[in-house]
Parts: sequence; structure tokens; C-alpha cells
Amino acid sequence: MKTRLISVGERMPAWVADGLAEYRKRLSHELPLDLVEIPLGNRGKSRDPARAIADEGAAVLAALPKDCHVVALDGRGKPWSSEQLAAELARWRMSGRDLAILIGGPDGHADEVLARADQRWSLGPLTLPHMLVRLVVAEQLYRATSINAGHPYHRA
Repeated sequence: MKTRLISVGERMPAWVADGLAEYRKRLSHELPLDLVEIPLGNRGKSRDPARAIADEGAAVLAALPKDCHVVALDGRGKPWSSEQLAAELARWRMSGRDLAILIGGPDGHADEVLARADQRWSLGPLTLPHMLVRLVVAEQLYRATSINAGHPYHRA
């Protein structure tokens, strides 16, 4: 199973890029993780924010692999513990489909993106910078693969 992390926003700070590279390396055998960056929609005083969200949503949908399982990060989604994420990951693997995890822009996902999602995942009630969310998701995927492999990385 291949995993694609599709994230709105570009130009990660070096510390995020370094951390993401580390987890991508750790995941390379168990769960190859590709990052697809979607440019932010144009925002500003004379710009319609709904148009920016729609533009981002169209680009996210266009980046989805064919017939993949889609998980959208959404504050109204289901919060999973690390163990629950590991169980979800095992189910996703059994489906035989690739996986796409979607991180929205500063205003969230377009309605069309949420409608396409097979599941919605919440990282909790905190508001996190979207660049940091990339790193948190990568670490949690690594933790989930470690749990499923019986590796001692996860100590609950």
C-alpha cells in the first residue's frame, strides 16, 4: 500500500522538512509516504475566500490517486488514539487500496473534498499550524506501523 499525504501549502520550514524526511525514511519499507503540496488559493482583501477554498479543493481532488481510500484531516472528524489508528491502518491495508491523507488550507477543506473522503480524522481540539500537522501525521503513521509490527517504539 502506498500512502500519499496531500497538503495545502508550500515551503515547509527546514525543521518540518527534516522531520518529515526522517519519518518518510523510517516508513519507506512498511508504508511508503509521498508528499504532494497544493498551492494556497489566493487570499486577500479583494479576494473571495470561498474561491480560494474551492481552488484548493479542486487541486486536492485532482491529486488523488485513482480508487484510493481517502482520509481528510478535519476538526469535526473522529479522534483516534494511536492504537485505534493502528487498527484503522491494518483495515486500510487489508482493503488492497492505496491511501490518501488530506490536510486542508487555513480555512479547511472544500465541501467537495469532505464529500469525497471515506473517513474524517481529527487530531483533537487544538488548532495546529498546517505544516506541523504534516509532521504529526507522519509520526503517527510511523507509530501505527510500529504498533502493528510489534516494534517497541510505541510504549503505552
